[in-house]
Amino acid sequence: MKKINLYKIALGFVLLILIISLSFIFTRNLAESGPFLILFFISLAITVRGFAAFKGFSYTIWIFTAVTASMFYPQYFTSLGNFQFKLLIVPLLQVIMFGMGSQMSLNDFTGVIKMPKGVIIGLGSHYLIMPLVAYVISGIFNFPPEIAAGIILIGCVPSGLASNVMSYIAHANLALAVTIGAISTLISPFVTPLLMKLLGGQYIEVDFWSMMLGILNMIILPIVAGFIFNLFNVKKEKPGAKAIQLTFFFIIIVLTDLVYIKANQTDVSGFLIVLGKSIFWFYFLPIAGALLFRQFLKGDKQLMGRILSLLSMIGIAVIITIITATGRDSLLQVGALLLITSLLHNVAGYSLGYSISWLFGMPERDRRTVAFEVGMQNGGLASGLALQMGKIATVGLAPAIFGPLMNVTGSALASWWRTKSPIEENVNL
Repeated sequence: MKKINLYKIALGFVLLILIISLSFIFTRNLAESGPFLILFFISLAITVRGFAAFKGFSYTIWIFTAVTASMFYPQYFTSLGNFQFKLLIVPLLQVIMFGMGSQMSLNDFTGVIKMPKGVIIGLGSHYLIMPLVAYVISGIFNFPPEIAAGIILIGCVPSGLASNVMSYIAHANLALAVTIGAISTLISPFVTPLLMKLLGGQYIEVDFWSMMLGILNMIILPIVAGFIFNLFNVKKEKPGAKAIQLTFFFIIIVLTDLVYIKANQTDVSGFLIVLGKSIFWFYFLPIAGALLFRQFLKGDKQLMGRILSLLSMIGIAVIITIITATGRDSLLQVGALLLITSLLHNVAGYSLGYSISWLFGMPERDRRTVAFEVGMQNGGLASGLALQMGKIATVGLAPAIFGPLMNVTGSALASWWRTKSPIEENVNL
């Protein structure tokens, strides 16, 4: 009882800070409102943890805290001395994807066999709805070319990592969610550059092979490293099966570096140097890491999951903060309109994903899954690709806004569906 009263008192403090912040804003003292707005979000993020219905929004509010700080004080989030913080985006994204891979195995893809209809509809809806909606939105609102390209880019990337969490909360089909998300990620090196070339090529120059290489390096190789880590950490596979998987993963690394030759027009010596580095970072290092983890932490998978989950949350927050600070000036010009278009894009994904799965006669749990897998995008990958293009301050803005926004809308939708048990329907998949 005392704890509840304490949180209620804290909520009163939050409201007081909000009133002070708004008073500065309404009197056009925007600079003075900065510290109070930051304090408001910090207080709110801590306070909502005391209320079960809103506890899940705490992380998203911390994101808003970081974004607010980077908007008011961008100089602290762009560089330190000669070091540019944007150089952290790709390594952080690789850590996040490694975490995803380390919690998975090839058995997670058996859903394709068990639920082919749901997987096909989910993938088809994802890679048709979001790119086309983005293309229409970017044309209607007449954004500057590079901002428009960023909207299309966020529409062309694979499913967001948070979609699985939302499916779990909403009593959706989690196995289907994991399968759709994993496959949409694995085929993204081919699908994303192609869609971006077709739909976004009119706004910016799109190098197909360079974008494919970027996705392979940022997404596929870290996931492969995670698979290898899991293979040696869990110790479930027999030696023969382990050898087959290791050979398969080695081939993926070699194929990725062959794309490097095409993208960079390099020679055989350049290929061998890159291949050596890839084998070290994404093949031998995960094996060594798994062996050390088993030795000193006894292979505690739950502890590993908590560590990687925390690193993922911090990584996403840092990426969004850096992009916001870097693109602050552009955001001040188109921020409000970009927020509206991101919301339209996101909600259209949920609505159309659910509607299409309903038209195909899928059960309620699967409809919810498809809605999340269509509407939630991998903003981190889109940000990394924008950085690769050298346009993080323009092309990277839409992903920076879409990321935290989809967590808000996704959490709200998942919480609402959580209160409504899905009606079981007799539908053959």
